[in-house]
Amino acid sequence: MSGNSPGDTTDEKTGTVTAHGSGHGSGDGSGRGPAEIPPPPGKGPFLVAGLIAVGLLGWGGYGHWQKGAAAQETQRKAREFVPKLRTIAVERADQPVDITLPGQTDAFARASLFARATGYIAERRVDIGTRVKQGDILIRIAAPDLDQQLAQAQAQVGQLEAQLLQARAMVDQAKANVNLATATNSRTSTLAVQGWASKQNADNSQASVLSQGASLASAEAGVKVAEANIKAQRATVDRLKALTGFKDVIAPFDGVVTARSVDIGDLVQADGTGTALLSMDRDDVLRVVVNVPQNLAVGVNPGVAATIKVPQIPDRTFSGKVERSSVALLTSSRTLTTQVDVPNGDGSLRPGLYVYVTLKVPRTGRNTVIPAEALVFNQRGTQVAISRDDGTVEWRGVHIQRDLGTTIEIDQGLDGGEQIVLSPPVDLHDGQTMERQPSKQDGKALKSAAR
Repeated sequence: MSGNSPGDTTDEKTGTVTAHGSGHGSGDGSGRGPAEIPPPPGKGPFLVAGLIAVGLLGWGGYGHWQKGAAAQETQRKAREFVPKLRTIAVERADQPVDITLPGQTDAFARASLFARATGYIAERRVDIGTRVKQGDILIRIAAPDLDQQLAQAQAQVGQLEAQLLQARAMVDQAKANVNLATATNSRTSTLAVQGWASKQNADNSQASVLSQGASLASAEAGVKVAEANIKAQRATVDRLKALTGFKDVIAPFDGVVTARSVDIGDLVQADGTGTALLSMDRDDVLRVVVNVPQNLAVGVNPGVAATIKVPQIPDRTFSGKVERSSVALLTSSRTLTTQVDVPNGDGSLRPGLYVYVTLKVPRTGRNTVIPAEALVFNQRGTQVAISRDDGTVEWRGVHIQRDLGTTIEIDQGLDGGEQIVLSPPVDLHDGQTMERQPSKQDGKALKSAAR
């Protein structure tokens, strides 16, 4: 190379130039060898670093492009995604509403029998638990005082009848006197006109006619008094006979004796202030009293069917029907007092039992039944997602009437027959396209759950 001296040599592998001394004082005079000159820095490492940087930038740009493309594809798939959602048809709740309430059995009729005749218990034919028929004699009372009063009243009737005969005889006598006085007055008046009798005698005979007429009227009044006395006395006799009839205490209806408080020889009074002789219940038909809440009271009318269950008789169900109610609700509890009549011909039920009464109350409005999993509660209220026939979704607000756990009864918002989505996703929106996937739930199960 042109920059080297004639005595320099160059290493071809490394490019190092070596200077050789000439003998003219080259070197440092110290006797050391020729001096080495360092080479300039190389370009290889910078090139490698640049290539690596370019590769990394290219890789990062490619990754960013892939992410953007994936996001766009995800958005496209989300826009075009058609979810498969389970649906079920809304069922109409047209069956009666079953409501179970606690109740208590009571006798259809209950009577406490008191003495109506004063006397002593002469005979007792029944005790508690005795079943009797209507008209059976339960107790006999001995009442000698009452018997004597009846005999005396009957004798007084005889006396008054004799007085009536006497009064009637007096009437006949008074009539004869009137006839005689009339005839005498007629003859005297004729003689007085002819001058054969005085005017005084004529006046006396005329006055006698009037006097006898008054006597006849008095006698006839006496007959009426006697007849009235007889009628009054006969009423007294009838009253005493009725009282003597109460010496036999009879059963007012078919039933069972539930209480007894007297025994043979006890004195009883007819004033009704003492203890009842016996108590009876009629149990061939029982009344069951229940209090129906206000929300179902409107549908409770005579004839509504009822079933009765007794906890102590789990294998039997008794049938009855509503016969009467108080019509007005109790203001303290807003319930309707209702009585259910239950036939009890075999005597299996007893008065005073605690029972459960299930009433089949007719519905007063058109309600629908849906599964509980179809409901959604959000800021817009209670809603369900409806699958339209065109394959889109519609959110609709509903109102809950009864919450039955797994099923819900709706009274507003649904008409029945709509296809609703079960467990709708949170991102489901109005107008979104969907694909129906019929549910395995049975509509009959929904109806039975709503009863």
